[in-house]
Amino acid sequence: MQPCVQSQNLKKYFHTDSGVVRAVDDVSFYIEPGETVGLVGESGCGKSTIGRTILKLVEPSGGKLFFEGHNIFKMDRSERQTLRREMGIVFQNPYSSLNPRMKVLQIVGEPLKTHLKIKGARLRKKVSEMLEQVGLKPEHLNRFPHQFSGGQRQRIAIARSLSLDPKFLIFDEPTSALDVSVQAQVLNLIRDLQRSKNLTYLFITHDLHVVKYIADRILVMYLGKLVESGPVEPVFEQPLHPYTQALLSAIPEADPSVRQKHLLLEGEVPSPINPPAGCRFHSRCPMVESICREKEPELRILGQRQVACHLA
Repeated sequence: MQPCVQSQNLKKYFHTDSGVVRAVDDVSFYIEPGETVGLVGESGCGKSTIGRTILKLVEPSGGKLFFEGHNIFKMDRSERQTLRREMGIVFQNPYSSLNPRMKVLQIVGEPLKTHLKIKGARLRKKVSEMLEQVGLKPEHLNRFPHQFSGGQRQRIAIARSLSLDPKFLIFDEPTSALDVSVQAQVLNLIRDLQRSKNLTYLFITHDLHVVKYIADRILVMYLGKLVESGPVEPVFEQPLHPYTQALLSAIPEADPSVRQKHLLLEGEVPSPINPPAGCRFHSRCPMVESICREKEPELRILGQRQVACHLA
């Protein structure tokens, strides 16, 4: 089966006065049709940059990105405009991603007017249907974003992303700004929509509980590099990379009688402008050996898993 999305050696560098920031550095992955892939890592590791680069919201510095076999980076403007109907994104903060001066009818209806030239009563009917799909009511059409709760605003953002019936959606920390009870409602909505519409997701988050609940596979990033990937259950049960082990050991245990063993990481995350030689994680790794300081590990295939570690 052909992947819905496939990245080959994706790069995104930012040029600053201090030097070149290697936000995404030679990252390759794939997402199968109907699959949810979770992308995790610490803040600043390049997760959100990957999402924005896929949609060409930021220009890539190198590599290839295929959507259903077509290289997005080689498309001209008209081809990309057509492709935008097939792909969408839901951002972290729904209040900042929704225009405060536009009513819900305008917000959700804007893609329909731009791409499909739908207007008038047809537009109103279509937007009402989209709102019902995400758990809102038609009477919400004429309200502004500030008149809704955070969870309702995120439902509006999801409705907007679904308005053109896309095949692939990127969720960039969609629940981190919401209360815990509302997070569960939004996550269940996202799962239900995937089943009913056969959608493919890239789910970007730092919350490993969320990944375990919603994702089929997980990609772990550190300092612009992919360090481990694989099906969710095997990665959570037996992480191969020391960084993945540290992330999972930091998950709080709900049962207070269970004693946890934490793998504590010392030191600070190195600068992406001047990453360390060899393995980028070696300066914080509790299992570091001399080869880790000298040679950068390749992303090796181990069964269903991939890991970039000399010691795995």
